[in-house]
Amino acid sequence: MNPTETFDAVVIGGCPAGATAAQDLARQGHKVLLLDRAGRIKPCGGAIPPRLIRDFAIPDALLVARATSARMVSPTDNKVDIPIENGFVGMVHRDQFDEWLRERAANDGAERRVGTFDRISRDTDGTAIVHYQARPQSGKNESAPASVRARVIVGADGARSEVARQEVPGALRTKYVFAYHEIVRAPQNPPAGYDGSRCDVFYQGTLSPDFYGWVFPHGDTMSIGTGSADKGFSLRTAVGRLRQATGLAGTETLRREGAPIPMKPLPRRDNGRDVVLAGDAAGVVAPASGEGIYYAMAGGRLAAEAAHLYLRTGEASALKLARKRFMKAHGTVFWVLGVMQWFWYSNDRRRESFVKICEDKDVQQLTFESYMNKELARKKPMAHVRIFFKDMAHLLGLARV
Repeated sequence: MNPTETFDAVVIGGCPAGATAAQDLARQGHKVLLLDRAGRIKPCGGAIPPRLIRDFAIPDALLVARATSARMVSPTDNKVDIPIENGFVGMVHRDQFDEWLRERAANDGAERRVGTFDRISRDTDGTAIVHYQARPQSGKNESAPASVRARVIVGADGARSEVARQEVPGALRTKYVFAYHEIVRAPQNPPAGYDGSRCDVFYQGTLSPDFYGWVFPHGDTMSIGTGSADKGFSLRTAVGRLRQATGLAGTETLRREGAPIPMKPLPRRDNGRDVVLAGDAAGVVAPASGEGIYYAMAGGRLAAEAAHLYLRTGEASALKLARKRFMKAHGTVFWVLGVMQWFWYSNDRRRESFVKICEDKDVQQLTFESYMNKELARKKPMAHVRIFFKDMAHLLGLARV
């Protein structure tokens, strides 16, 4: 490895955010290195909304299932089924989906290398040097130190990003939900109530004291999981309870995965010099829902736009545009979801009321319009008024649960 090799951009992390940023920068004519440690699958429900499929040209072949409804389950087992009218939510396997995105970036000109990021130093002229442990092409376990020069760096190395820790002040002062799921084989003899085209979400304190549990279809497999910010709460035990309650305890377990997931966008995602963050490294996972794939890819695209402008102008202030544009587009949604999680997920009494509110057709329609299109629905203003008064009735204890 020639230590004087220079790339316009080095993207650290081959997640959806990093792969998207690498592809966009390569398509703009930049010399790009996509560095990914490979071999790790993030715990994720795998849901992608229609806007993601549309905006990022995702082929149908990657969709292993199409969810056409959602079921919300309250602490007292009240079930609210919400149809996805005139559409569906795509479900993907993250190992296949992420690798396809990395390959697409490579096909558009990004150079792929397998390695683990180590640190960033500076050359005598101030250019960043990215140091990493390179994995040989042979696939053997040994690694060797390597380094390349980079005019700009996109840190997309996940929650608790090492790039962020080293380069962006205050990056680690964020809140996390710890997610855990088990990938199981879909049952050949489905239990009563099972629907392979429905996403089930469980708002029950026994499954999570501050988040939710889920059962998501993935075609011939399923994701069964939960999450919590309470480090003393046993996620594995909760998933066992969920599998037992849904009649899925006996299904074959294919793998188990866990990881921290950030619940708040970082107040800053660049170092004011030559580094910009994207994806989980930037904290762009939606509160309340935990949805991250769309926001990761949208953030990766915005990071690429900011990096491209920086490479053209040399102005470090261009890197700030990644966060500014993201928050302009999605900041209000994140704030609303954050308040919703803080209030409605705090105890089972409120969770019960939350699920009850979701029986309302106006709530269902506006919720899915916002989810599918990734912006707050502004149609039907009277529906918003009705929802406001219904919410107030539940908040004040005037509504029956």
